Formats: sequence, structure tokens, C-alpha cells
Amino acid sequence: MSIAGQTDGIQKAAKRDVPLASAHLRARLEVMHPAYFALAMATGIVAIACHLLGLPEFATALAWLNLAFYPTLWILFLVRAVMFPSQVLSDLGDHARAPGYFTMVAATGVVGAQSVLIHDSVLAGQILWWVCVALWAATTYAVFALLTVRDEKPSLAQGINGGWLVAVVATQAVCVLGCVLDGAVFGDRDAALFVLMCFWLGGGMLYLWIIGLIFYRYMFFRFPPDDLMPPYWINMGAAAISTLAGALLAGVIESSPNLAPMRPFVLGLTVMFWATATWWIPMLLVLGIWRHRVRAVRLTYDPLYWGLVFPVGMYAVCTFRLAGALEMPFLVSVSRVFVIAAAVVWLLAFLGLARRMLYAVLLALRGVSTFKAERANSPSAVCVSKSGGITP
Repeated sequence: MSIAGQTDGIQKAAKRDVPLASAHLRARLEVMHPAYFALAMATGIVAIACHLLGLPEFATALAWLNLAFYPTLWILFLVRAVMFPSQVLSDLGDHARAPGYFTMVAATGVVGAQSVLIHDSVLAGQILWWVCVALWAATTYAVFALLTVRDEKPSLAQGINGGWLVAVVATQAVCVLGCVLDGAVFGDRDAALFVLMCFWLGGGMLYLWIIGLIFYRYMFFRFPPDDLMPPYWINMGAAAISTLAGALLAGVIESSPNLAPMRPFVLGLTVMFWATATWWIPMLLVLGIWRHRVRAVRLTYDPLYWGLVFPVGMYAVCTFRLAGALEMPFLVSVSRVFVIAAAVVWLLAFLGLARRMLYAVLLALRGVSTFKAERANSPSAVCVSKSGGITP
């Protein structure tokens, strides 16, 4: 919804004597993107990156901030579901917006990992792992089933984008959180580790399926700069979280007599994912320069930019974990560069969010002031009280 449309809606609400702030919030909720949970994903992974790489103050601040973001996003989502159920169902059948629901799964996994690593709350992590699994199952089979049976479908060029890879991120988030818990999610640890390995391999296969379609679109369809949305950074982020899951999995299966023989295979595939994530970084930077410098697309805040912050933070974390799994400390220096980059892009995105929130507050306050002034100056708003005085 455009700013002009929101302003018009607020003015109409004022004429109906509806609180202006409520009207603005209602308008924003109606068009709220399902992918907004990327805010919690991004904040959580940057907090974990800072925690692992020696920035404890920043890590603690972000972690506590994320404990406010995550439940707030759930409240907004549930309110939207109650107020606009048809819009929520419509989003589930939309090729462009439906993959955004996977951010709920990924955010739950990231907050769970944050709870264990930063807040030392294993119980919270275990609860969130089960929530993550339930959300993963519900979202995966609801979204893919609804998009499969839909009668009218867009072309490949219109329907596929980097946001689809959040399905991979969600799947790998289940494995990552389970490995952070050292497989302590079932009574049988070996069975738990086997399930986690299945999630990791399934997420890897899903990445290969989807990235093939995205790369095909890159090469053989017209690619206008407006189509290069921030979620295309998930091309890299999905490979990065697959790297993180593999590096953690290689560590926890080492003590399992049944799965330990698979460790070399896990490490080899993990290096492949890391190499893929690394390959995407220069490519995405070049395309970003082409979009904003060559084609002069204005750089403004969009909620989807949290889908850019997350991959940068995830690359810092996965490289750090891979350095430990392979015993290659020189990779830690790469992580240090990317944790700074992640903190910078998180701050820029947060400033954009804060500016939008401030604008909404000022818009509502201005509307209230204008409305009160109009009521005070309008003859139709004046009446004679029983005592003979004039009251608005």
C-alpha cells in the first residue's frame, strides 16, 4: 500500500471518528508481509555471530531485543489472522508471498539456538525445537500443497524468486537447533541424530531443486532491476545455513557409533555448501551495484531487507563453525570480517525500520491534530448544551 493510500485511509477513518493510530495500524496489518519474521531471524543470527566472535555486549543487547521482536511478530501475525483471515489464506496461495511463511519456522529455530547459546536455557531450546518441527510440518505441506493444486499459476519468471529458498532455511533451522542441543530432543540420542541428519540432507536436496529454477530464471528470462529484491540474498543464506547445519552435525555425530562413519561424507558436503555460499557473495554484490548504481533504483527501507541481513550474519556463523570442524583457524578471520558487515547492515535495516515507525507515529499524531482542529472549526460540530453554552 502506498503512502498516499495510507494517508487517504487515515483521513477517511478520521471522518468516521475512528482513532487515527488504529486506522494506520489496521492498514499496515492488512498488507503485512508473511516474511516479516525475518526480522527475528536476522537479529538472532547476528546476536549469535557476535557472541561467538567476541562481541558480548552487542550480542546480549541484540538477544534481549530479539526476545521482544519474536513475540511481537507473533502477536501481529495472530491479530492479522483474526482481522484479515481472507488475506492470510490468499497469501498462502500466492507464489510470491507464500514462501514468506517459512520465516516463522526459521525465526523459531534461531530464537531457540539463541536461547541455548546466549541465555543458557536448554529447556527453552528444547520447547522451541518441538515448536519449530510442528511449524515446519504445517508450513511445508500447507504451502507446497496449496501451490501445487492451484488452478491459475504464474509463469516461472513471475513466480520464482530467492524468497523460495526460505523453505530450505526453515528445514535446516530444525537441524541447527537440534545440533545446538547436542541431539537431546528424543530419549534415544542416536535416533535424534538420525532425524537431524535427514533434515539436513532433505534441506540440501531442496536447495538444489530450487536454486536450479532460480539460476535458470537468471540466465534465460528478462531480469529487470525491480525484480532483484533483497530476498535474492537467500541464495547465499540457504547455502550458509546448510553449511552451519553440516558443521554442527559433523561435531555431534562424532560420538555416535552408528553415524560416526558418515562424518567424512558430512564434512565433504558441508564444504561444498560453503563454497556455494561464498560463490554467491560477489555475484550478489555485482547485481546489487548494477541495480542501484547502473539502473538507478532508489535504495529505501523495505521489510524484505531483513532477508539480506540474515545471510550475512549466517555466513559469519557458518564460517566460524566450519573453521572449528575442519580445524582451519585461518577461516576465523573471514568470520570476523563478516560479523562486522552483519552488524553494520543490521543497524542500517533497523534505522530504516525505526524511521518508518516514527513516520507512522508522526502521521497519526498529525492526523489527530488536524482532525481536532477541523472539528473545532466546523459549524456542524457545534451544538447548544442544556445550560445554553456552546460545546463541540
